[in-house]
Amino acid sequence: MVTDPERVVITENIAGSDVDLMYVEVWDGLYAPIGMRTPPGEGPFPVVLLASGNGGEGMSWVRDACANRGYIMDRLIDAGYACAWLRYRTEVELGYNNGGPLIRDMRQGRELFNRSPLEYEDEIAIIEHLKTLPIVDPQRIALIGMSHGGEMVMKITSEYHGVACAIASEPASHEYLALMPDETAFVDETTQMRNIESMLMRETDKVRRRIDQTTARDRIGGISTPILVMGRDTDELQGIFRLNYELLEEAGKDVEWVSYDHPLHGYIYPMRGQSGDYEVDDVQREAIAHMVDYLDQKLA
Repeated sequence: MVTDPERVVITENIAGSDVDLMYVEVWDGLYAPIGMRTPPGEGPFPVVLLASGNGGEGMSWVRDACANRGYIMDRLIDAGYACAWLRYRTEVELGYNNGGPLIRDMRQGRELFNRSPLEYEDEIAIIEHLKTLPIVDPQRIALIGMSHGGEMVMKITSEYHGVACAIASEPASHEYLALMPDETAFVDETTQMRNIESMLMRETDKVRRRIDQTTARDRIGGISTPILVMGRDTDELQGIFRLNYELLEEAGKDVEWVSYDHPLHGYIYPMRGQSGDYEVDDVQREAIAHMVDYLDQKLA
């Protein structure tokens, strides 16, 4: 345990593995929790950062992920990668579209922002912090994001160029692509926020017709990071996943596509079952092996 109040690191044995639980300062002085594992040896190691979903829940979520979604960490450790589950602030509905670029200024000797940082900016702050650690190879950091975490990959790489590669699995990039939902989405009368839980966007052509192509292409134009986009054949948002790839490919980016037929949203992150063992099938093993091969190529 390190007791420096400004760099809190607590090492805890979680499900048989030592995990460094850290609180990382983000841009507005608040702290985001992560749980990091490293392979045997002294390092510095290449690092893979894991994100899933739309944020919130803090350190309890990180500890649960290390305990019950640790299969992906095991495979990355076996391949020689350090890895960390991240948590970040809760997603803000249309905050990325409506807030505009974050402007950081000074007033009376302290920072002044034009808006609060968003969840993907927390991940950038975490990346920058990890680059200062002696155990981390700052030139070999990769991202894996699933669902909203996949959309965060797109947001991050559009304006930040400090990672070696990224994997966007089932990227729910409807806000990033400026998608206008159809009648399968609606505004909740109580909250006045969009309910898109039942949105159907399976067909790529349908999604292409409903996005703001100028906005989407402008955002994608800023990307220089190699990206692997992963779809799920039967997902109701497969059209978004595929168009995410196609727009990157049309823009001449370093991008690859693969899709798997699996019933689980988030199949790249197998979970521990009630028996206490991970529930993993051959499709998931193949998908994870594909990801590790991709990381090996890009982080060599």
